Amino acid sequence: MTMGQTSLTKIDLSIFPKPEQGFKQMVIEVPHSDNDANKKIEFVIGKWMEVDSCNKHGLMGTLEEKNLEGWGYGYFVFDTEGHVMSTEMACLDKEMVRKFISAQSKTVRYNGRLPIVIYVPKDCDVQFKIFQTEGDVYQASEVKPQ
Repeated sequence: MTMGQTSLTKIDLSIFPKPEQGFKQMVIEVPHSDNDANKKIEFVIGKWMEVDSCNKHGLMGTLEEKNLEGWGYGYFVFDTEGHVMSTEMACLDKEMVRKFISAQSKTVRYNGRLPIVIYVPKDCDVQFKIFQTEGDVYQASEVKPQ
């Protein structure tokens, strides 16, 4: 299920660079809560494409994290030539489906005080999930040599 989001900007986004030619600026903003430290955001960049229904597909590209000089904020830039990798199974039904073909996901700290700013090519979009824990911490077991 995809959910839209209305943006209530927490900081002035004009401090971020303008998108370069062929790119657009995307922003993820989430509400602040008392348990922000127990949450993570996973986002993926991709584009909607018609692909066969039996193979797995992935968008090739690179995600670079940059620093907004003088402000201490970071932002991301995704660069791709639009190439798609795929498993190469022979599809017997030849059925084509419309799917969101994404690059590798990125997991970041949940911060209800700052937006996540991402620059992507104009034909790409950004989707995200929020993961939450109850805050329980577990201890790993030590393996002792014999």
